[in-house]
Order: sequence, then structure tokens, then C-alpha cells
Amino acid sequence: MPPAAYQGRALDVDQDFYRRLAGDDGRELVDAFEVPIRSGRAWRVPAGHLCRLKTVGGPQVGDLNLWNAADPRERFWAARTRQLQRAHVSTFDRLWSTLPFLRPLATITADTLENYGEDDEGGRVHDLLGTRCDPYVNRMLTGEDFDFHCHSNLVRAVAPFGLTEFDVHDVLNVFQCTGLNDEDRYFMKACPARPGDHFEFFAELDLLCALSTCPGGDLSIPLWGPGARDPIDVCHPIGVEVFKPRDALLDGRREPERAAYRGLHGVRLPEWGA
Repeated sequence: MPPAAYQGRALDVDQDFYRRLAGDDGRELVDAFEVPIRSGRAWRVPAGHLCRLKTVGGPQVGDLNLWNAADPRERFWAARTRQLQRAHVSTFDRLWSTLPFLRPLATITADTLENYGEDDEGGRVHDLLGTRCDPYVNRMLTGEDFDFHCHSNLVRAVAPFGLTEFDVHDVLNVFQCTGLNDEDRYFMKACPARPGDHFEFFAELDLLCALSTCPGGDLSIPLWGPGARDPIDVCHPIGVEVFKPRDALLDGRREPERAAYRGLHGVRLPEWGA
């Protein structure tokens, strides 16, 4: 197999640091709530804190967006993360931000599904291949309107924070199992998560997070085409917990700096007074 296209020391991760954070028994729970089925919620995670997403009553896919809480122009960049890390992310992978910032917003510290690997049909979990379901595609495929797709859930979730539909972006599909079939086309299959499974990340910056509990639930029922029906019976909430690690574990830690490039992309400024 060819090697990964993107390589370099800038992609190295201090695994021991994140392993210590994941194993911290002295962490303090500072926030906890559930995102009900077919809904969305946004919340803040301070820099240096951990955020855990967990399945509660059964398997459930969640669509995650991230922003720099101080400047939401900087937000999660799914496509570049897919190139720099993997198409399906897990422990020690980082979630990168958009240009011109290009730095890790978060680093994954724990994933109870990390050993799922690739199944017999080529499926893997925690997907960056696809994006959120939305009412525009639904109308195009079915001729019907439905207001509780992940895109709409996220739009409603971020509105109290002054953001709009234009701020919602391509997602990390947490707990979602996907791949590419023999025709190189995207497929989704039933979520393998079970109650108590979790996905945890460390906030490298002050983050605004938003999560939608997908109206497709665990995706065991087709949303479009033959066999499609309302999958509400396989929908479950997702739990969210935010933890503050012990201060000693963060000694010497620095927030990642934005990309060093400060050029003008070859544009020349006028020389006034020349």
C-alpha cells in the first residue's frame, strides 16, 4: 500500500500526555446532560477540559460540530482532518481547524470502539467520509419536508450563541459505521455501539460544541430507497459529560498556535508614495 500522503513532525502527538489525561481518576465532573432523540444542543468546553459523549439507552449516531468559542470563524475542518489523520478517527487523532488557523481544536483521548477496526463489509466507526443529513437532500429524494435532520438540529442548537445555518459545517459522525462499497459509493450500516460506550476528547482551545442526535437513530433502518421507514424506534439520547483534569496533569501545557504562514498568497500591496 502507498504511504500516507501527509507526514511530518507537526503531526506527532504526545501520547503519554493524553494517556495520563484519559486515565485521570481525580478529574472533576463540571457539567453533564443528555441530548434527547432527534434534537441538538450546544455547549462550551473550556480549554484544558475533557468532553465525553456516551451512548445511554442504546446505539445512536451523533453529528458533532466544533468552533473556537472566542472566534467561530475558526471551526472544525472535516476534510483536512480526514487527510491529516484518518477517514475514521480514534484515540490520539486530532480534530483540525479551518484556514487560516490550521491547528488542532481537540485531541481524542478515549474511544471504547477503537478496536472495532474494519468489519467484513469494510465498515469503520467515527466517520469523516460523509456529512450531516439535511432537509434539502431529504426533500430532493422524497419530496417531503422534515425539520429534524442533523443539519436542522445543529442550526437550532447554535442559534442562542449567535450563530446561523451558515456556521454549521461538515461533521464528525460519532458512533457511525460507514465505508465505501465496490462502486466507491458511500454506505452506512447499523451502529455497533452499546449502552455505556463512549468517545472522549480534550479541548485544546476554548470550544463551542454542538451535537445532533441523528433522526436515523442507530442507522439500522434505511432512510431512503427500498425498505425506508421512520426509524424512531431505534433512536436514543446521547449523554455528554465535561471534566476538569487535575491541574498537575496540565503543567507545562500550551495551547496550539495558529498556522505560522503569514504571507499574502502572492498578492503585492501598492507602494504608497512611490
